[in-house]
Amino acid sequence: MNLGFSFFFKSIMLGVGLAMDAFSVSLANGLNEPTMKQKKMCGVASVFAIFQFVMPMAGWICVTTIAKIFCAFQKFIPWIALVLLGYIGGKMLYEGIKNKDSDEEEKIGVGIKALLIQGIATSIDALSVGFTISEYNCLESLLACLLIGIVTFFICYAGLAIGKKAGTKLAAKAGILGGIILIVIGLEIFITSFM
Repeated sequence: MNLGFSFFFKSIMLGVGLAMDAFSVSLANGLNEPTMKQKKMCGVASVFAIFQFVMPMAGWICVTTIAKIFCAFQKFIPWIALVLLGYIGGKMLYEGIKNKDSDEEEKIGVGIKALLIQGIATSIDALSVGFTISEYNCLESLLACLLIGIVTFFICYAGLAIGKKAGTKLAAKAGILGGIILIVIGLEIFITSFM
């Protein structure tokens, strides 16, 4: 087992790279719910972290056991991300436009169903990290995925905090902006998969 500086650096950088989509979605969630409590922020960041831990590990398992099935599935990843983020973003956008003129101050915020869809959509591309860590043994893969999850947690928590701060200032347009951000992320994942 080789757990030197290179291993930790590579795992942390993978975590930073993979967490960028989840950061953007967290930012949108913070914008949409500027009154989110600390406990919920930890819960939301934890959901993204868990997905970012599970997906690369699932990718590693697929690569080391059933690589042919995984390769066939990989071409659908951008489509799945586009549909899931487009759905959630479109719903936020619609609700933001619909409620734009209402005097309703309190927003419902992100629910568990929407959060799970966001978690899947932002982490599904992390399945391909299984190829990146395929030379690792099981323990090394678990540790690398754990580091990815931890990095994701802190990045998403920061995204929520930044979004909350901006959401308080942009309360009327926050839902619309959050929806647009999610749709743009979905399009970005989809378009860059063909480049």
